[in-house]
Amino acid sequence: MTLSEIPRLGVVVPPENPTAEPEFNRLVGDRMNVFASRFPVTPGMGLRQMLETYNAVLPETLGNFGGMRLDAAVVACSASHYLLSPEGDRRFCAELGARAGHPVLSSTRAILAACEALGLTRLTLVSPYEPWLTELSRGYWEEAGLTVVRTVLVPAGAPGAAGRRFNPYEVTTEAILERVRAEALGGDDSALLFTGTGMYTLAALDELARETGRVLLTSNLACAWWALRTVDAAEPGEEGHHLLRRLAGRTDPAAAGAA
Repeated sequence: MTLSEIPRLGVVVPPENPTAEPEFNRLVGDRMNVFASRFPVTPGMGLRQMLETYNAVLPETLGNFGGMRLDAAVVACSASHYLLSPEGDRRFCAELGARAGHPVLSSTRAILAACEALGLTRLTLVSPYEPWLTELSRGYWEEAGLTVVRTVLVPAGAPGAAGRRFNPYEVTTEAILERVRAEALGGDDSALLFTGTGMYTLAALDELARETGRVLLTSNLACAWWALRTVDAAEPGEEGHHLLRRLAGRTDPAAAGAA
């Protein structure tokens, strides 16, 4: 397959997100080419107003790909879609896909698609968000029919640092591992959902995959999983990123369609 023939994935990300494209490229490897369009900068806005703005301008931001042929697109911003109901999110993605002429899915809907394919009903939510946004996330999953058995907050900065400051882009691998090992690995078999496309998770999941048999799911991992299946680029066996292979070993391929 020539470079021009490789399936193309469009990714919409917040302007300051340093994580999504590197993780997507690592996850999909040479099976997809990844292209990004970024939400506009919103100086002076509070977090909730910024997220509302992202939803308002999402059709235009997807339109910034112009006439480029895309095979699928994902909205790599979980937080803005927590403002929607799961059903409202589904309708929004369907409308975006109809306008774009190719499948479009939010990271939140990709997670729900993965949960359905995996038969998951119970989650431990690992969140880098401020408490109010974490609760909004919890409400989204519970409205979708999932049970959130535990919430683990992961502040930015080094473990044990004074105070709590929430910024997904500054969460360290060490902080993720410290919080998950202390608060999430014992007591039940719920899947560990690491929410947010801006929190670097791959290095932490590399270690956790060796420590636990529980399902490990992130916003970016779910998007890559969905995108590869949507364009029929998922390959069984030993090829592909080990975290995707780990998921593939648990899923029913027939159930891997879009949610």
